[in-house]
Amino acid sequence: MIAARIPHRVGRLALSVLAILLMITPGLAAADSNEAWAALVKGGHVAVIRHGNAPPGYGGDPPGFRFDDCKTQRNLDDLGRGQARALGEAFRKRGVRVDRIVSSPVCRCLETGQLMAVGPVETSWALLPDRSPGAVRVLELKEMVSSWRGPGTLVLVTHALTVGPLGFFLEQAETAVLEPAPGNPRAGQVVGRIAPPQ
Repeated sequence: MIAARIPHRVGRLALSVLAILLMITPGLAAADSNEAWAALVKGGHVAVIRHGNAPPGYGGDPPGFRFDDCKTQRNLDDLGRGQARALGEAFRKRGVRVDRIVSSPVCRCLETGQLMAVGPVETSWALLPDRSPGAVRVLELKEMVSSWRGPGTLVLVTHALTVGPLGFFLEQAETAVLEPAPGNPRAGQVVGRIAPPQ
C-alpha cells in the first residue's frame, strides 16, 4: 500500500467549516429515522456512514500516519466496534439489501465496514477528505452517489470532513440516507438520518 501523511491537526479553516455545518444541520438531524430505514429497505438509495467511535473524535491522525499500518492511525475503540456491529445487525434485522459497500482506506472506516458484516468491503480514495484545489475526490464522491441506481443499497463508510460537500455533517457512527439526484450539486437529497447505535 502507499504510505502517506495526513495532517495531524485540523486547521482553522476545517474547524470553521465544521462550525458552519453544525449550524445548518439541526433540521436534518430532526429527520425521521423511519423514513431513512424505509428508503434503505426500498433500495436504490445510498447510506453514508461516518466510522464508529475513534477517540478523540476529531483532530486527524497522529504524526507518522501511514495507510499501510493501522498502529499509526486513530482507530475504533470498543464502543466504535460495538456501534459497527449493531449497525450491521440493524441492517439485517430490517431486511436492508446491501449491493455494495465502499470504505475510505483508513483503518477505522475499513473496520467499521467489516464489522457491519453486510458484504465484502471495497476501498476508494474518494472517501478521504479532499482539501486539494481541484477537489477531484469530491467530484468522484458526488459521481458515486448521484449515479447509484441499486436495486439495493450502496453503503459508503467515510469521515466527517468528507461529507461536508454533500451538505451535512455526521457524528461518529451516524448514518445519512440519500436519494441519488443526478445534476444536483450535492449529488443527492437527504431523506433521513439514523442516530449512532447506543
